Amino acid sequence: MGRTYLVEEGIGQYLTELSTKVKPYVTGLLIGQCSPQRDYVIRAVRTPPKEQQQEESLGPPKLASLDEEWITTHASQVSRMLPGGLLVLGVFMIATPELAKDGQNALRKLIFSVEKSLSKRRLWKPAEEEVSDRAALQICSATKKVVCRTYDVQDPKSSAKPADWKYQNALTASWVALGCTVNVNIHIPLLATSPNHDLEKNTKNGLNRWSKQIEDSVFLINGQVKDEDTELLEGQVSTKQGGTEAWVKVYVFVPQCQGASPRSTATVQVCSGSINLRGAVKCRAYIHSNKPKVKEAIQALKRDIINTLSDRCEILFEDLILNEGPQKKSFGREYHVLPQRLFVPVAGSSVMLSDYKFGDEAAGEIQERFVEMLDQPVQAEDMHIAEDISTVDICPVADSPSDTQQAQLTKATLLLKLQQNMGMFLPRFLLWHSRSCSGPFQDC
Repeated sequence: MGRTYLVEEGIGQYLTELSTKVKPYVTGLLIGQCSPQRDYVIRAVRTPPKEQQQEESLGPPKLASLDEEWITTHASQVSRMLPGGLLVLGVFMIATPELAKDGQNALRKLIFSVEKSLSKRRLWKPAEEEVSDRAALQICSATKKVVCRTYDVQDPKSSAKPADWKYQNALTASWVALGCTVNVNIHIPLLATSPNHDLEKNTKNGLNRWSKQIEDSVFLINGQVKDEDTELLEGQVSTKQGGTEAWVKVYVFVPQCQGASPRSTATVQVCSGSINLRGAVKCRAYIHSNKPKVKEAIQALKRDIINTLSDRCEILFEDLILNEGPQKKSFGREYHVLPQRLFVPVAGSSVMLSDYKFGDEAAGEIQERFVEMLDQPVQAEDMHIAEDISTVDICPVADSPSDTQQAQLTKATLLLKLQQNMGMFLPRFLLWHSRSCSGPFQDC
């Protein structure tokens, strides 16, 4: 038996409206959440049209003109706007009857292309037991017949399996929302072993190491450590009121160093500079209401913590390349402000999507992006900036450090290692918690 997809009822109307505009086909993304029992689709988003597509539409209808790169780029942009727990669940195509025969082959190709593109950007690895089926939804524009199949994206030779597509009203009305604030102070050394360091590559390597610390962090659910196999809301009274989701506040204890080995070796490396990321990031995740497990909720929140910092660093470097040119790979001492996260409600849902805003961006630019990427108009008053400014400090050092500087560097590094090995970690850990985990959840 294939998987079951529970689909927000409004998506049916959205797809029907799209089918009246098909000339000769339209593609898009399915957004939602996987669970062991079933999957949930909370939104369908058409692929933004390209100007040259209007010219191509004058010729005979054919699926060979599908712009795979354009569709995968759209998927990457949309994935940045999804909080923890949500992902691109698959792709859809609405096509005329004469294109129906080749529709599934085109959808299969798109599913694997989208997954490959998204997986390249991730700093986390899927769990072994994680659902890897993705949906391929095909709709005939004439008959309105719906055919849903799935493919296992972990198996390149995967064949199509049938799936149930069922509409449900108010699908996310009782979903659980989790939120936390994580203080970030990441120091990324730039090694002097190779000239003209690629800052983006070094930053990603540093974030990759930091992401392993997040994976090893301790998460308190409403102030309690819970077994990961227990139900998330077990023994709690739901705070759901007036059709809004239950809120769960989470405190995150991030270890100061990576690795649990009682012994470590100090390493001294000559660096040409460093990158420092500082700030407090607001993180959010949503979980279905069908008896979710603690491990599902924590996994969703971990991924949002990792994704939100990684995504905004990507956005910053894209902005630098756009303004300064791709040839600029090394910099002098510079301060940059990371884009701030904002949340926007989804029409007909209790779930909120997110985006990132630079300080000089007008509200109108954000609104245009939501229309282009998510085919959703938003009101300026509904855009809520969730956090203060976070910064990137790029610090070069002298090309040839003096013997005194080198000795100070060696001494400082060894002292740090001694502190870590002599049990200095716990007091620093508690001190961090007292600074970062105070205040009501509304401020998280």
